[in-house]
Amino acid sequence: MQETHENRLKRMKMRSMRRGIKEMDIILSAFADAQLAGMTAAQLDLYDALLHENDQDLYQWVSGQAPAKAEFSNLIAEISAFTTGDK
Repeated sequence: MQETHENRLKRMKMRSMRRGIKEMDIILSAFADAQLAGMTAAQLDLYDALLHENDQDLYQWVSGQAPAKAEFSNLIAEISAFTTGDK
């Protein structure tokens, strides 16, 4: 059974706000609330893959402490810009 678009967005929003590291909960839930509805299917696929990454790695990527994996570099740049208000 295939997940509906609406259910996918709900699942991804929930996964964004229940990370494990409070900082990532805040960063990703705000980004998800503002951006997920306007993303293409390919962008959602990439964000879904990002949600499977380790929180410690994600935080270092978003905060600029470490370079992101190549496949996530543009998305991490978007998230970082969103969190700093450079949207």
